[in-house]
Amino acid sequence: MSDDAVRDGLAPRGGHGQPVQAPLALPLDYEAFYLGHQEFFHAFAEIHLGSRRAAETVVHEVFLEILAGWEPLLQEGDLEQRTLAVLSRHVTRRLRKESREPAFVINGPIARTLRAVRNELEIAEDSLGLYEAITSLPTRQFNVIVLRHLMGYETKRIARFMGLDPRTVDYHGRKGRERLRGQMKNIGTRGQSAGPGSIRNRKGTEQ
Repeated sequence: MSDDAVRDGLAPRGGHGQPVQAPLALPLDYEAFYLGHQEFFHAFAEIHLGSRRAAETVVHEVFLEILAGWEPLLQEGDLEQRTLAVLSRHVTRRLRKESREPAFVINGPIARTLRAVRNELEIAEDSLGLYEAITSLPTRQFNVIVLRHLMGYETKRIARFMGLDPRTVDYHGRKGRERLRGQMKNIGTRGQSAGPGSIRNRKGTEQ
């Protein structure tokens, strides 16, 4: 999404969807924020939604909401964490509207990344339900696992985007890995005793 797209999204429209007045000028600090975050926002949305087109639509809406509340966001502080919350909310809303879970395994690159995550987390290749287990993590654990293991971000970068201390990021990452191993072990045990099964998909709340 370009700067012009953001401006056009805010301009009143007449017939045939055409702006009826000049688009609004963007605050310079907002433009800097957009340029520094648009790549990350698109990658985050795409890995959840499974397509670039859907990601672009959602991220467009996200940046419009951020722009509309830009001054209050600056005054309240924790800009990175608050804007990541806006992004997560829009992505979750889109998934709920379509009645589906994050598309971590829809395309080849994401499937390969998910297999790599199994190795990083020391989870057996034939274990079932890793995708569902990730979506059931508490919010911060979920974000750290996605940013670190699916998107390949380093701890300092994750800390900046989430507005957390790097040690807190490592803590949530460690707890998330422990929870995933425990869930996968339980799934494996149930699979041996009762045959193939599945766990209920849900996004957890922070504990």
